[in-house]
Amino acid sequence: MIDVEVAYALPNKQQIIALQVPENCTIFDAAERSGIVEKFPEINLSSAKMGIFGKAIPKPKEAIIKNGDRVEIYRPLIADPKEVRKQRAARLKAEKEKQKAG
Repeated sequence: MIDVEVAYALPNKQQIIALQVPENCTIFDAAERSGIVEKFPEINLSSAKMGIFGKAIPKPKEAIIKNGDRVEIYRPLIADPKEVRKQRAARLKAEKEKQKAG
């Protein structure tokens, strides 16, 4: 058995669950065994993005977890970061033009 953690965070609440899993356990299996879905029923483990210490893991059902790893379950993005930057740039450009004109 190895020691791992499973983490999930909302803007106002976070949870880190420490547990022991077999050595050949996948990242997905560790998340499932942690019982984190009982605390956060909105998590859909089958489609949730996961990572280890901030590094996204593309295939959590295939990747084997190592002793001491922390599985992170990521929430879906609320807004596309590229679109947010584009809107901010357009707003700043409009403000500069307004200052030049007035």
